[in-house]
Parts: sequence; structure tokens; C-alpha cells
Amino acid sequence: MGIVKIGDDLHEELRKSSAVMCRSINAQAEFWMKVGMLAETNPTLPFTQIMAQQLQEADVQTPVIGAA
Repeated sequence: MGIVKIGDDLHEELRKSSAVMCRSINAQAEFWMKVGMLAETNPTLPFTQIMAQQLQEADVQTPVIGAA
């Protein structure tokens, strides 16, 4: 574990978004870093596909839209 220095403006955006997403500020920062790393290493994948793959790898059962 380490300390990451970020600017005040980014910290404020983390604070606001963490409240909306019901995450701690640290959890929100970690989420953004993980998604950013995945996006950089998989530049052809859209965000929705990155998230779908992460949910699948975690064995999260997601409903299929339009399925009865």
C-alpha cells in the first residue's frame, strides 16, 4: 500500500463521484485507476465491455435485457 498525491480538483471530483456511487473516496480512486489501466491495455474495448468482462470474471450473474 502506498500514498498517491493528487491535485485538489481531482480529489473534489473523487469526493463527489464517490458519494453518487456509494463508495469511499479511496474505493472510487481505485475503481478509476483499475478501469483506466484496463482501458489503456485494451484500447479497442468500450467501457461497457470492460465492465461486462470484469463482472463475468467475478462470476456476477447479470440479467439479459429482453430475456423472459
